[in-house]
Formats: sequence, structure tokens, C-alpha cells
Amino acid sequence: MLGRFIDISKQEVLASRADYVLAQMVAGDMNVSTARTAYDLHGPASIFPCRDGYVYIWMSAPAHWEALGKLLDHPAWMADFPPHWLERECTAERVAQCRHHITQWLRTQDKHAAAEAAQKLGLTLVAVNNASDLLASPQYQFRGYFSAVDHPVQGRALYPTVPYKLSVTPARIDTPAPLLGQHHVQDILQQVEQRVEQRSRRPMDQPARAISGKARGGPLQGVRVVELTKVWAGPCVGKLLAFLGAEVIRVESESAIDVTRVYGVTDINNAPGFQSVNTQKLSVQIDMKTEAGVRLILDLLRESDIVVENLRPGAVKRLGLDYDTVRAMNPAIVYVSMGMYGNQGPLSYQTGYAPCFAALGGLSALVGYEGQPPSGMNIRYADSTFGAMAAYGALVALLHCRRGGIGQFVDVSAVESMTSMIGDSIMDFTLNGTMPASDGNRHSDMAPHGAYPCRDGEWISIAVATDEEWAALASAMGRAELAAEPRFASGSGRQANRDELEQQLAHWTVNHDASELASRLQDLGVAAARSQSSIDMIADPHLWARGFYQQVSDGSGQSKTTLGPAWKMSRAAVVTDAAPRLGEHNAYVFGDILGLSREQQQQLAEAGVTR
Repeated sequence: MLGRFIDISKQEVLASRADYVLAQMVAGDMNVSTARTAYDLHGPASIFPCRDGYVYIWMSAPAHWEALGKLLDHPAWMADFPPHWLERECTAERVAQCRHHITQWLRTQDKHAAAEAAQKLGLTLVAVNNASDLLASPQYQFRGYFSAVDHPVQGRALYPTVPYKLSVTPARIDTPAPLLGQHHVQDILQQVEQRVEQRSRRPMDQPARAISGKARGGPLQGVRVVELTKVWAGPCVGKLLAFLGAEVIRVESESAIDVTRVYGVTDINNAPGFQSVNTQKLSVQIDMKTEAGVRLILDLLRESDIVVENLRPGAVKRLGLDYDTVRAMNPAIVYVSMGMYGNQGPLSYQTGYAPCFAALGGLSALVGYEGQPPSGMNIRYADSTFGAMAAYGALVALLHCRRGGIGQFVDVSAVESMTSMIGDSIMDFTLNGTMPASDGNRHSDMAPHGAYPCRDGEWISIAVATDEEWAALASAMGRAELAAEPRFASGSGRQANRDELEQQLAHWTVNHDASELASRLQDLGVAAARSQSSIDMIADPHLWARGFYQQVSDGSGQSKTTLGPAWKMSRAAVVTDAAPRLGEHNAYVFGDILGLSREQQQQLAEAGVTR
């Protein structure tokens, strides 16, 4: 067994959170812009005030409009809107009118009651949760997301755990973070020796599955993954595993085509959205709504290591592809189920989209300016982050299985994935009773810390963590005396006088070029970076030099540019293949993996099972 060197870029990790749009941009399939509002949502989806807080509503389809009508008891003002206005006639005037009437109704409603009523009608309306809401959530309590832990100083408190529930080896927190110098060196060495001895008695990792297709290299070479997923978050899981060398097979069919294959295009094999999140995968056509199709999928899962599904709640059970059924014929399978609230619990029936995840998970309540209503998350950060969490949970379960364990059910919650991103804010509430709130770009331990205007409409981010960094920044401003001024000389002083500090800093930055100023400050040891537009991102020489943008080829040999992994690794998996054509690998899956003859494959095709 050999280790690996892994080089992870923070910039690439955050850029990859926008892979669905950024990959389309770098491929030339989506316009780029310097405007900060170029990709804002233009429909009625928004955060709205309620009697006891805020809710987020997503509306993009006629079904949502119909559900809103039922929720509001079909008010007269809705009759002025065409049935399909959300898709075809979504004008600014209609959006403003719609939001006005929704706001008037919601002002008299409690957020959780309104969300419950809307969800039962099929409208994706959710509460904008704060830390208190999360601790009181019946869903979080059912899933045991918070663990009660005794701290030697703070006492007993609730700690957030992880957003995935493992059926065999559930995660747990036994002890809090250690006090400074709490453990003696001798005790630590003894614990290390015990763990080394225990590890030496573990069975060796199981050999990788023999894959008859293309060898990809990487730590997951020989691992086969089957995807029963749609849109973005689910496919993101398979993409990440494929980047590690796994063979990832998407199950698709003409009767249930992924919306990303058809959105805005006529060629389903050249759809930019689908291309952006399905790099390095295989595609097999199986109609899972037929009995014969389900049997084929079960046969494929018998020869696989991981299956990932993000279908609507209850769908896999109705299809006969639930965990119990799959486990019965492959006890080693790692079954990853992705849902907004997870697979089980009092709220597991609810559905939503990426901005809903951020609202429910407590993230949206923190995005905005101090003293103002929350702004929420515009970019679809939640989908790709949810996918990354699910991929990690899958690897944890796979490692357990390979070390002599058995397969297990991995139940991943999108909402809990968002809460896990703000663990420090949640802990501040559970330990100290401090309710986190939106405060712009400010930071409790750094000042100045924010985005400041520069010349030509550009912006620069500056973060100062120490007095030495502040002295260097003050010197660059030509105001070295500020470093010694009592109001700003210490971190606590700068925090107490942030308003004036930021005003003086913005007054200075506005006359500078953002890129030149960032470079100058970096040379002085001050953390600074130009705020990049989409044009800046796809032209960034550092991203190109590191190979974050990579060339791949489709089945016809046509070259495309896309996003690679956000890491570099010794003995890495190669990334060479663009997203697959629909059913491109039918012959490989049915013939090489399942051992079906050409005659049997033809019969299945004629019966419509493999279309």
C-alpha cells in the first residue's frame, strides 16, 4: 500500500462549487460578463418576510403557480397572469406584482406553518431557519444531527455532527475539542501505539473489482459506481468519484430524460448543462419503469460497489430499487440516498431546490448586511456542496467495507450539508447563546475584513488578521500613523471602530486598480485579492497553469474544455472523457458486464426496455 501527495487549492474548491455554470462558460456555451448581477434570478423566487421571520419561495413552473393559487385560495389578482407566464412571459412587471401580493399575504403568516401548508400542495416554500430553528427542528432531532457533549469548561452543549447517516457505522462525537495542553505527551504516544497495533490486526483492503473497460488510474480504480440521479447534486457525486478513478455508469432512458439534456437545446448529446457535470462517465439506457428494466439494474448493482440516487422521496421504493432489495442480492453495496431532508423523518416528504437547502440549513440567514433582511444565496452553492458531502459519505462507507466490513445505507441530507458549513456559528449559539445574524463581509476575528470598491467598478477583498498586517496596510495607504492610533492599534480597537475603518479604507481603494493593488498588498504580506467576474475566472492564468481547466474528448473525438478536479494528486486518475452520449456504453454494460448476447440485447431494445 502506497500513500499519495494531495495538493488542494482553496480557489479551485470554491470555483468548483459553481461547476454547472463555470464549465459551460469555459466551454464557450454560456456568456460571460463583468456585471455582478448578470446571473441573478429574474423570476419571482425570493426571500419574503413573515410574521415571525422569513421564508424562501422558488417558483419556476406551471405546477408551482397552480400550487400557489391553491395556497392563497385562488385570489382575483392571479387571473391577470397567463398560465405559463413563469416559463414564457416572465416580465419584470409581473414579477414585481407577484412578489407584492405574496408579501402582503405572508406578513400575516408564521413561517413554519406557511411552509408546511405550501409543501403539502407542491409549492417549494421553505422557512429561512436560524440557529434556534435548527435545534428545535423535529427533523434534526429525529436524525440525531446534534450530539450532546460535556465540555470541561462550557458544560453540556449540543454539537453539530455530519450530514450523512451511516446505517452500520454512524458518526458520533465522544469528546469535545481539547483544552490547550490538556493531554500529556506520554498519554498521546500510548494511544498512538494502541491504534497502530489495532490497525495491524485489521484485514487488508479488499482488492479492487476487475473492470473490463478503460483503466483510469487513481485511488478508486476498480470501483464501479451506478448513478440513478438527476440534474446537478446527484451527478456531482459521480463526477467526483470518477475524478478519483471510479467507473461511473449513469442509468438513463428516453422516457425519463434528464432535464439538463434537453434544457434549451435540441441535441440531447450536446447539452451544455449535462456536459458540465457528467465528465468521465458512462451512459447506459434502461427504462427503470419496466419490470425488465428493474431486473437489469439489479443485475448491474450485483456487479457494482456504490449506487447513488437522488430521486423524489419514495420513488426507489415504488420502483423496487430500494436499499433492502438491493442489499439482498449484494450485501457489500454502498447505497447512497440523497434527499433535501434525508430519507426518513417527519419532514422527509418535503422537496426543494438548492436555494431552499441554503435557507433551511441556516446559511441564507447569514447572507446579507447588518440590520437588513437576509439576502440569501444566489449561486447554486448548495447543489455541488451537497454532492461533495454525499461523495465523502460514500467513501467513508466504502473504506469500511473494504476493511472487512459490510455495505451500508448512506442517508445524506442537503439541509444538514448546509448547516455543516456554518458549524462555528451554530456552536457559538449552542455554547454561548449568541444568535448569528448577517453582518455583510465582516469577521469576528479580523478587521478590516471585506470587499472594497476600486477603479472602473472593480472590487478588492482585504483581510487583516494581525497588528503587523494592519501596520503594513496602513503604510501602503500612506497613513502609517493609523497603525499607532489608539482606535486602530489593536484588533479589539479595529473591531469597535469598523465603520470608520472601512470608510477610510474604501476611500483609499476606490482610486486604485484592483489587480495592481492586490498584488502590491500581497507583496507586503496582506491578504488581498481582486474580486473576479466570470470573465476573470475563465481567463485566470493560475487556474489554467494548474490544470483546473482540462481538455476532454467526446465519443466522436471532438475536443471540449471543462473543469477538472479541485486537487492535484500523485498517481492521479486521468480525466480524458467528456460527458457520454445517451446509451453510448450500452454494448459494454449489457455485454461485458452483464454477459448478455447480441440477440438478447436486441430483444430488450425492441421491447423498449433499453431505450
